[in-house]
Amino acid sequence: MINAEEVVVGDLVEVKAGDRIPADFRLISAHGCKVDNSSLTGESEPQTRTPDFSNDNPLETRNIAFFSTNCVEGTARGVVINTGDRTVMGRIASLVSSLEGGKTPIAIEIGHFINIITFVAIILGVTFCVLSLILGYGWLEAVIFLIGIIVANVPEGLLPTVTVCLTLTAKRMAKKNCLVKNLEAVETLGSTSTICSDKTGTLTQNRMTVAHMWFDNQILEADTTENQSGASFDKSSATWAALARIGGLCNRAVFLAEQSNVPIMKCIELCCGSVRGMRDKYPNIAEIPFNSTNKYQLSIHKNSTPGETSHLLVMKGAPERILDRCSTIMMQGKEQPLDEEMKDAFQNAYVELGGLGERVLGFCHFNLPDDQFPKGFKFDTDEVNFPTENLCFIGLISMIDPPRAAVPDAVSKCRSAGIKVIMVTGDHPITAKAIAKGVGIISEGNETVDDIAARLNIPVSEVDPRDAKACVIHGGELKDMSQEMLDDVLKHHTEIVFARTSPQQKLIIVEGCQRQGAIVAVTGDGVNDSPALKKADIGVAMGIAGSDVSKQAADMILLDDNFASIVTGVEEGRLIFDNLKKSIAYTLTSKIPEMSPFLFFVLVDIPLALGTVTILCIDLGTDLVPAISLAYEEAESDIMKRQPRNPQTDKLVNERLISMAYGQIGMMQAVAGFFTYFVILAQSGFFPMSLPGIRMRWDDKDLNDMEDSYGQQWTYESRKVLEFTCHTGYFVSTVVVQVADLLICKTRRNSILQQGMKNRVLIFGLFEEVALAAFLSYCPGTDVALRMYPLKFSWWFCALPYAIILFFYDEGRKYILRSHPGGWVEKETYY
Repeated sequence: MINAEEVVVGDLVEVKAGDRIPADFRLISAHGCKVDNSSLTGESEPQTRTPDFSNDNPLETRNIAFFSTNCVEGTARGVVINTGDRTVMGRIASLVSSLEGGKTPIAIEIGHFINIITFVAIILGVTFCVLSLILGYGWLEAVIFLIGIIVANVPEGLLPTVTVCLTLTAKRMAKKNCLVKNLEAVETLGSTSTICSDKTGTLTQNRMTVAHMWFDNQILEADTTENQSGASFDKSSATWAALARIGGLCNRAVFLAEQSNVPIMKCIELCCGSVRGMRDKYPNIAEIPFNSTNKYQLSIHKNSTPGETSHLLVMKGAPERILDRCSTIMMQGKEQPLDEEMKDAFQNAYVELGGLGERVLGFCHFNLPDDQFPKGFKFDTDEVNFPTENLCFIGLISMIDPPRAAVPDAVSKCRSAGIKVIMVTGDHPITAKAIAKGVGIISEGNETVDDIAARLNIPVSEVDPRDAKACVIHGGELKDMSQEMLDDVLKHHTEIVFARTSPQQKLIIVEGCQRQGAIVAVTGDGVNDSPALKKADIGVAMGIAGSDVSKQAADMILLDDNFASIVTGVEEGRLIFDNLKKSIAYTLTSKIPEMSPFLFFVLVDIPLALGTVTILCIDLGTDLVPAISLAYEEAESDIMKRQPRNPQTDKLVNERLISMAYGQIGMMQAVAGFFTYFVILAQSGFFPMSLPGIRMRWDDKDLNDMEDSYGQQWTYESRKVLEFTCHTGYFVSTVVVQVADLLICKTRRNSILQQGMKNRVLIFGLFEEVALAAFLSYCPGTDVALRMYPLKFSWWFCALPYAIILFFYDEGRKYILRSHPGGWVEKETYY
């Protein structure tokens, strides 16, 4: 015995049931060997291994066993051909490490937004700086204008808002058993337009389960649900009792053995009680194990059942082989001749169950005559001295790896959200197609090329592929496809299944979807899925059944292996994008009232209405918490009814958002601020008509007898106190109108009455910005530190009418949006 890491090419290795394969090796001998390749190829059923070459594809030939797969039955001996990174598993791991992930969509969008804001800020800042110099201002004043404009344009709350959005979502996802490795990946999932999902363990339960039974000439459905709450059948039938007895006795499973035995044993345990008790009642005295030559398993048991002989022979295996060994069939508990009619009935049932993608086994028994096989008879399984022909056929049992209970609903929600779900599996096309139909990836009534050919009774070659809405593509066909042919399939078929695919082909499929402009999410649990997980815009691995390599390659891990959690992730991702839009819209609206005072200061030559320090009080003080609070906003009712956003056209910040924030809401806020500014000056003695052109005299330090509209004289110091009081009033007005702005930014389409006020953080943000504004206005010392002076109580209400107008204006706009979807209001204002 040597350690696995010491194995080298050319070594002779031997494995038995329960062993993990230590390296890639070519078999030179095998005895009933089966391996579990599910983590490598996605095939849920154990694969037979023999020394015989059977396929040019190394992943499908029977004479090679692969590193890290498991031997689940029998023994095998072989010569090592590859170790370490040279194994198939090692090459897949190397392929993953060589792939580089690109920028996430949210990173691209934020970068795009920052570029826009930077460009606008610099252009406006430089323009105002140059303009002020032309108009005769000094260098110091021009630089102050430059800094003021740039500061006014910077969305200081963007970074904390994005961080809070992503962190909150990651916490919510963790509560729903989704571990997010890359925070930005959550939003990517919300942008997803195509999901390429593995079958085994992702869409299915990764446990072979009895699905149907055929006895007494009828197909009966078994319970395949995860909680055993599904279909039931009549368990009182004598034929079922005989079938259950064969299944329990001709079976070595103890819930640790070969997968086709375990589901039969579990089904019998649930229906008939303890299998161990049954085996104790019928002790095994002879057995012929299953092998690829005979294709059956046979055992002989002592029989103490009254009315039957002392020895009972039971057999199970390939249905057609079992039927060939039978001359009678049990119907309603009684034997009758196996005539042509019953053979046709058998064939119809076999074809129907096989067409569902299920693995079918046949069962028969025979009571050995006591006169020929008395008690104590020595049965010889090498030189067979007992009958294996003219047996009594009992029935069929079919098994499948059933879909997860929540998957069909999840697929339906994906379709409603405009997301295409593609199955990509290494399993057989028939099985893949059956599962795809079961979970809704292929809709009821949608036909493949094969379905159309069968319906019209014509060759498949005569069917136009575009006539089929669904398609099932074999890995062999995909291998021969050009890039253009694959693009055509992805473009013209809405429901697609890829079967018998290799890891490299999964990668090709993902790249093909991305060429179509899709944001691609890939789900998977096996090592074979890891290259595609890495290449995808977002990779989603399974936490329970997932391999370490797939988890390392993925951006998100489903801790409960539930495909339905992806739908939750899509909703959360869309919510992130929505909330960021709302937060940015809220933040940008205050930029116009912040910049306007500088514009009027330079062009109209009036005293400055808002100072640079006061702008920072808005951006870093009153606006910050409300902007972040929008990250806590719940989803609107239409969030999963929209089509996925187009990264090329549906930007985080688009022209409609700019138009709303700057051209409409921002303008109203600026008007409100200037109204308060003019009210304070007018009540103090400076009427609006006297202000244009007054700035030079207003800022003259040597002028201490300046007269207002009433003839009152103002010193330089008193004028500056009034100016700073105007700054405070303009600041307070902006806060009051921002309260209304925060309420309208809660939704993009719904009325606030529909959305409600459940966001407690937002409610806190409303009180916080008003309270902070009051604190900065009245707190002793702020007149020195921030040049903010106390206001008359009435000045707080100057901006209130504008806030009310703003609120009802936006509610009316949203009402038109909902009433006339697709109309000009939506095209021009829905951001």
